[in-house]
Amino acid sequence: MDTFIQQIINGLVLGSMYALVALGYTMVYGIINLINFAHGEVLMVGALVSWTIVSALADSGLPGWLLLLISLIGAILVCTSLNFAVEKIAYRPLRSAPRLAPLITAMGMSLLLQTLAMIVWKPTIKSYPILLPQEPFLIFGAVINTVQVLILLATALTLAGLMYLVNHTKLGRAMRATAENPRVAGLMGVRPDMVISATFVIGAALAALAGVMWAANYGTASHTMGFLPGLKAFTAAVFGGIGNLAGAMVGGVLLGLIEALGAGYIGALTGGVLGSHYQDIFAFVVLILVLTLRPAGLLGERVADRA
Repeated sequence: MDTFIQQIINGLVLGSMYALVALGYTMVYGIINLINFAHGEVLMVGALVSWTIVSALADSGLPGWLLLLISLIGAILVCTSLNFAVEKIAYRPLRSAPRLAPLITAMGMSLLLQTLAMIVWKPTIKSYPILLPQEPFLIFGAVINTVQVLILLATALTLAGLMYLVNHTKLGRAMRATAENPRVAGLMGVRPDMVISATFVIGAALAALAGVMWAANYGTASHTMGFLPGLKAFTAAVFGGIGNLAGAMVGGVLLGLIEALGAGYIGALTGGVLGSHYQDIFAFVVLILVLTLRPAGLLGERVADRA
């Protein structure tokens, strides 16, 4: 039972980070029907910017929580500026092009950002400093630390804030109108270009938050760290229902739980043939099953909430 509860906690923490990135995928898809495969690299940039700021201020004497907050703000500013520029330079000119063109551009942008990050930060793996207390809290025999508690709380608050933004603010109404019909929304006074840019900026802020959390939780950052979380977050978005905010959240959390439980029990289930390092296969098994049995995802695609 201790092992089961521990894997549930690990799965919720991992799934929360997947969900934050999946929200960025689903928002962009809901607005312009584009899968931004460079979104995982935004997570990577956020983590490396945070590492740079923390390293630069390591001798300042500031408390760890303040260093983490300052680095998070810096990461969000850099990532939002980056995603704003990517949308304007790489995606906006291709809006009326065949769907294959922006898809290939997104893949190319992913490789470009990886390469630029390798040049700027070098290809070595960075050790992310421990900034928060590491004393674990006991929950029915399982342990959870301060960083993991912070991840769960930040994800819950972020989702609540995002749902309020989309459903109860002027920008949210503009997002939903643009997602439904950009031309008609433009005739009603909405500026689709501004709405699309705002969507990319919000998605980048979520990815930056996820990147800082990822680095703080696992203690490392590198120029390749965004690829696999980005791919799994896309899987989570499809799993829950691409274009559906609640679906992205549900898909991310469920995918994290599936991975954690699979990693914890796959050895016993296979008689030791497979170990916990095979946990990555679960995300893609889930993707294949969802696309085969329920292509619309668990919650389906809801047009009114696609922003």
